[in-house]
Amino acid sequence: MKTKRITFLITVTLGVGVMLGLLSGRMSSAQEKEKGNLKGGKILQRIELKGAPGWEAILVDRTLPAGAESGTHTQSGNEIVYIEKGSVIFETPGKEAKTLKPGESFTTVDGQVHNVKNASKTEPAKALAFYVAKKGTPLEELSVPAK
Repeated sequence: MKTKRITFLITVTLGVGVMLGLLSGRMSSAQEKEKGNLKGGKILQRIELKGAPGWEAILVDRTLPAGAESGTHTQSGNEIVYIEKGSVIFETPGKEAKTLKPGESFTTVDGQVHNVKNASKTEPAKALAFYVAKKGTPLEELSVPAK
């Protein structure tokens, strides 16, 4: 009788643990989707700038999932972003938010706080991001969450 009770309690405890683990994973991925992924993207090309020793130009293919946003952040250099697909809302403190469509672009400078939101809740947005940053800056450090 005591063994059945212990087995039952262990089974219930394991079941609750598994459920909590699954819910936690879903909440975590939903939060990541909402805030976007500043570290995501694919470097297409890097080239040293001959006229500016120690600096390079970096071209990155970036995708912003449906309904997601980057979260407020800054760059570790200058940035030019060209919207390829979908539309985004570019926000920077003290200025009116601007919706950008394919073929349009925005720029930021080192330290400028901004946020980029996907304007669609159903389709991803794609962009080409061109950075001028210190030579060797890893992709993960091109965009840094704002303090």
